[in-house]
Amino acid sequence: MRRLRTLDDLGDLRGKRVLVRSDLNVPLDGSTITDDGRVRASAPTIADLADRGARVVVCAHLGRPKGQPVDKYSLAPVAGRLAEVLGRPVEFATDTVGDSARAAVDGLGDGDIALLENLRFNPGEESKDDEERGAFADQLAGLAHVYVGDGFGAVHRNHASVNDVPQRLPHAAGELVVTETEVLGRLTGDPDRPYVVVLGGSKVSDKLGVIDNLIGAVDRLLIGGGMVFTFLKAQGHEVGKSLLEEDQLDAVRGYLEQAKSKGVEIVLPVDVVAATEFSADADHDVVGVDAIPSDRLGLDIGPESGKLFAAKIADARTVFWNGPMGVFELAPYAEGTRAVAQAITEVTAAGGLTVVGGGDSAAAVRKLGFDEKAFSHISTGGGASLELLEGKELPGLMVLAHSDGGR
Repeated sequence: MRRLRTLDDLGDLRGKRVLVRSDLNVPLDGSTITDDGRVRASAPTIADLADRGARVVVCAHLGRPKGQPVDKYSLAPVAGRLAEVLGRPVEFATDTVGDSARAAVDGLGDGDIALLENLRFNPGEESKDDEERGAFADQLAGLAHVYVGDGFGAVHRNHASVNDVPQRLPHAAGELVVTETEVLGRLTGDPDRPYVVVLGGSKVSDKLGVIDNLIGAVDRLLIGGGMVFTFLKAQGHEVGKSLLEEDQLDAVRGYLEQAKSKGVEIVLPVDVVAATEFSADADHDVVGVDAIPSDRLGLDIGPESGKLFAAKIADARTVFWNGPMGVFELAPYAEGTRAVAQAITEVTAAGGLTVVGGGDSAAAVRKLGFDEKAFSHISTGGGASLELLEGKELPGLMVLAHSDGGR
């Protein structure tokens, strides 16, 4: 991919309206933001543009409202938090391209900031129909003179605000997107070794592409989370009521053979925490992976597995981690994820490169009380970071590498 255009390539922005596509897709409990990591990660680009005298129009999505306004997915609470993080006012428009948006944009002075309502309230944002998506992109582009793509968590989406608008305006990548691509690029280039990848989360099927691309590129691949039970079943173990993707067993057996032939070590748990049901209050015990009761389901890797994984991470010079080791949101099943996170922080302290691949992994780091600075980089985009490591060309990055745009 060609070099991304940056803010410095845009020249003097004073007095110009700049549409910034940010990633403000934060978890909410009612109107309370439970993790503001993406707001804080988006703030530096917005502040930089305001400091340059631009009239900043921020747009973003939240949740999956499916093309219509849904109160619980309003960005109104995010506008308030963004203003707090920035330490300056943020005008909130109650629609995306309607009367409120136009009034908010028209009222901006140099250095002022407005946030538009959830882009996904408009069906054109995610439409598969090029004409419908293009029409919405025309309306968004009409609000601004310049476009800045800074929503890394959405760059793998072919959406109007990600791919179509920058084709209509002079454009550049924001600081977050530049940082994300530079750091993740180090993982796919010539990383310092040993290079260890830790994968967790629910489903093997979500990680097939990245496993396929990384086997042969990494020295060790550690597997935990719900996806591990498909690996254990592929090895002949019974997994009780644990999460299992029967249709992926052949693929997993193929990966195990491929790894063996390429000298890549795949590390699986030796014990798990098995519970009677998916609940923090359920009866649960630590059992060996060859002794999972038929009436129980595994909800975390066990303590011996935590020690094993930590030992396999200890000498790494490069670590990429995507996906928790268990149901970390429930206290009895958080210790496997904690053990992995702690081991990774020690690699950082020793001067290694450690990357947390967004999504639930980033949420786990914060929920479990780790200092974000104890990791080299915490990505804001789980799906985007995985697709980048799969070697895919992401539409929201490709368009930012081209110098054409505008009318």
